[in-house]
Amino acid sequence: MVPVLDKRGRPLMPCHPARARELLAKGRAVVVRYVPFAIRLKDRLIEESTIAGVAVRVDPGSCGTGIAVTTDTEQLDHATGRGHAARRGLFAVELIHRSAQIRDGMKRRAGYRRRRRSGNLRYRAPRFDNRRRPAGWLAPSLRHRVEGTIGQVGRLMKLFPVVEIHIERNSFDTHALSLGRETLSALEYREGTLAGYEVREYLLEKWHRTCSYCGATGVPLQIDHIQPRAHGGSDRISNLTPACGPCNQAKSARLVEDFLAEQPERLARIKAEAKHPLRDAAAMNATRWQLWRSAAGLGPSVYAWSGGLTKFNRGAHGLAKSHTLDALAVGELPDRTRIVRHPAQVLTARATGRGSYARTRTDAYGFPRLHLTRRKKHYGFTTGDLVRAVIPRGKYAGTHTGRVAVRANGCHSIPVPGGHAGTSHKNLRLLQRADGYAYGTRFEKPVEPGSIGS
Repeated sequence: MVPVLDKRGRPLMPCHPARARELLAKGRAVVVRYVPFAIRLKDRLIEESTIAGVAVRVDPGSCGTGIAVTTDTEQLDHATGRGHAARRGLFAVELIHRSAQIRDGMKRRAGYRRRRRSGNLRYRAPRFDNRRRPAGWLAPSLRHRVEGTIGQVGRLMKLFPVVEIHIERNSFDTHALSLGRETLSALEYREGTLAGYEVREYLLEKWHRTCSYCGATGVPLQIDHIQPRAHGGSDRISNLTPACGPCNQAKSARLVEDFLAEQPERLARIKAEAKHPLRDAAAMNATRWQLWRSAAGLGPSVYAWSGGLTKFNRGAHGLAKSHTLDALAVGELPDRTRIVRHPAQVLTARATGRGSYARTRTDAYGFPRLHLTRRKKHYGFTTGDLVRAVIPRGKYAGTHTGRVAVRANGCHSIPVPGGHAGTSHKNLRLLQRADGYAYGTRFEKPVEPGSIGS
């Protein structure tokens, strides 16, 4: 569905793409945004229209978040002659976070600062040990998840008449997840995994005092990280394994998949013993309340629902597992309410940021080697703007549309089939300003036949 605004820029009920094309062809509407595509009527006010309102449903995730715009209406079943409530998915966005990039950037910066401090042989107490964190403080990588999700919901509120916001506010039991079970007994919660053990003795007994990589016995064993810490591995018991000295040295910081590429059976056994890292579950537990409180400040009524209800609704309607279809299933479905439609195409919004605050480029040791200009706009364009380029001559002559990369000399770069082409800023026409996201589309995952309309 296409968002529609009245002549003053206020959101109306969305329309079908065919209807939007008709309004544009007749001159009754103009394009106000290309991604997501939205139109504004030139002859209609909100007071002259009937607005039923829509709901925004959010399925938060660690790496990505699904957002669906839905409407609930009454529908008549012609086969039985009875009416039932129907939920239709009008629009869907899959927001892809860049939390890992933020986390890695913070680690890199901290490493540079520690290196300079120790390299100059001067002692100073680390600043991050002396700071006081305010109430509700979140790490930058976690705060990005909350602000990015709330920002996307705010953009949708400018395009759709949103009256309700439904959020899945789920919590994860990290202790149960680490043991691979949904529920634990009270004794297991109280004593934990290592009750009565030391770490080394527990691992030796668990792996039968053999090297997990080569099966050697009767040799001194060391403790190795299955998923190396250099690649995000943790110090949890499920990520530790005994290894002989030669195997530990040969594996080093390599991924276990690379080290045991020629031993698939042993690799499968080790991966079955090692549980998935709990970083994603911990991130969701840390941000769920902050996300709900931030959404409450947007204006519409906010409702929180459990992840179990979302899973039940998805299974009852035969929906595939994806963030956007989970968002469609968020919230209560009263008796005889059916999900009858979901968007065939999903808008993907990948967070790219708005550039760097750094004014220098650093070498391998963290020392500045190149100074950057403070200007981000050159000849009216900034990197990431959506433009239409008309190249008059040359290999890439023609009309091209895409995101521009600006240059100080005015010869900007735009994507073309087969690569990138440089062209003068005079050949560019601005379509939409950069907003920190790279947009694309993907087709929604298929559903079970006969379970839902598309």
